[in-house]
Amino acid sequence: MRTNHSDPMQISEGELQRATADLDEFHNETFPSFQQSLTTWADEARAHTQRISSKVASRRTFLMGSGVVVGGVALAACGSSKKSSSTTTTSGGSSTTGAAGGAFSGDAEVAATAASLENLAVAAYTMGLAAATAGKLGAVPPAVATFAMTAKAQHTAHAGAFNAVVTAAGKPMVTKPDPAVLPAVQTAFGKVTNVTGLAMLALELENEAANTYLSDLGMDLKSSQLIGALATIQPVERMHVSILYFVLGQYPVPETFQMANIPSGDAARPPTDINM
Repeated sequence: MRTNHSDPMQISEGELQRATADLDEFHNETFPSFQQSLTTWADEARAHTQRISSKVASRRTFLMGSGVVVGGVALAACGSSKKSSSTTTTSGGSSTTGAAGGAFSGDAEVAATAASLENLAVAAYTMGLAAATAGKLGAVPPAVATFAMTAKAQHTAHAGAFNAVVTAAGKPMVTKPDPAVLPAVQTAFGKVTNVTGLAMLALELENEAANTYLSDLGMDLKSSQLIGALATIQPVERMHVSILYFVLGQYPVPETFQMANIPSGDAARPPTDINM
């Protein structure tokens, strides 16, 4: 490892290329298991949603049938009540439709926030690559761009897998970055002028994701598939972290034991972020 701080990165291009190749290999080995866990959970969530929808439809049909009977009796008793009956029926229908929405909760909330964190990482790497292409970061070693593209692709795949569960649960796909963190990231990125600054920002986001997934594992999760998925993806995020520490010339594992609640700027994000 090099320690010349005038260099844009503190390891050689060859070392970074090998580390990125190892990362890609590890991700390719573990991603199928991660995806399968979420696919199984998505299938279960979809089946549960369909059962709920079926019950709601049956109840609605029953209530509509009852309404027809009651309405018929009312019309027979008093023809002048047409307008009043029509207004009451419309109001009830709107109330039922509105109740179908709602915020994320439970395991789905954890998955949705995870998707938003993955989107945040994708956005950061996208902005970084665009800035590098535009020549705004000075000299950018090709190996750095390769790592950024590799990490971005992995985060994109992770977001897609988490979103499969979110949509299966009947919720809209999470397409935007974590709303609680995005403003600070945009401000920080505006101050990035070189590879070192970009690596430091990426390191904070990767640490945040890794710490969040570890913290999630300590929660009272109901889905064993979600637990398995988080346990599979967390080491991948830690590999991103280790490589970035190498790039910055720091020891790759600064903490002997990874802690779930680290009192720092890159501490775990709460699942409630997605409901902001």
